[in-house]
Amino acid sequence: MSTKPLIDANLRERIIAQPDVILDDTDLMRALVAANERAMGSNIVDLRGIAMERLETRLDRLEDTHRSVIAAAYENLAGTNQVHRAILRMLEPLSFETFLRDLGGPVAEVLRVDCVKLLLETAQSEDDPVLQRLGKVLSISGPGFIDDYLTAGRNVPVRQVTLRQVQEGNTRVYGDDAGFIRSEACLKLDFGPNRLPGMLVMGSEDPHQFSPQQGTDLLSFFAGVFERTMRRWLA
Repeated sequence: MSTKPLIDANLRERIIAQPDVILDDTDLMRALVAANERAMGSNIVDLRGIAMERLETRLDRLEDTHRSVIAAAYENLAGTNQVHRAILRMLEPLSFETFLRDLGGPVAEVLRVDCVKLLLETAQSEDDPVLQRLGKVLSISGPGFIDDYLTAGRNVPVRQVTLRQVQEGNTRVYGDDAGFIRSEACLKLDFGPNRLPGMLVMGSEDPHQFSPQQGTDLLSFFAGVFERTMRRWLA
C-alpha cells in the first residue's frame, strides 16, 4: 500500500478533522464498504458486511413505520379537532329550526361532507307542515326503516356507526341529493326509553371518504353528543 496520499490535501485534512461527516453519510459508507470488499477479492465472504446490509434494511423498515405512525397521529389529531369544531358549532343554535339548518350548512362544511341528513322514525304523517318546513335536512320514516337501511335487509347486528360506499344514495334519505352520493357515514341515534330511533347520515361525492376499513371512534363520540342534544329538543 502506498504511504503517499492519493486525495487532495485539504479534503484529507477535513476528513481527519471531521470523520463523523463520513460515518453519518449512508451512501458514502456504502461505497467505502463496497471498495473494501473488492480489495479483499471474490473468494472472501464478508459476514460483517452482510450483517450490516440486513441491519440497514431493518432500519429502513423501522424508519418507514415511524413515518407512517407519525402521519397517522397527525391525521387523527386533525380529525379530532374537526369533530370538536363541528360539535361546538352544533351546540350554538337556540332553536330547533336553526339547529337543523346549521346541520346542512356550517356543520357539514366543518366536517367536509357534501350533505348531512337527519332521519327520524315516527308514526306522524309526512304532510305535517312543520316537517315540510324542515324537510331539507329532516325526513321521517315508519318504524323499522333505519335497521333495514343499515343492514340492507340482512340478519346482521346493527352497529352505531356504519361506513360504506354506495352506487348512489337512497332517495328516502337524501331526497334530491341522492344521485351524487358515493359514500356515507350512518350514525344510529338512541333518543332514550320509549322513543323511536333516529339516524344521522353524512353523504359524500367522494367514494373513498367513508369505507368500512376506517375507524369509527370519533363518529361514535359525535353520535353520542348529537343524541344528547336531540333529547333536549325532543323533550
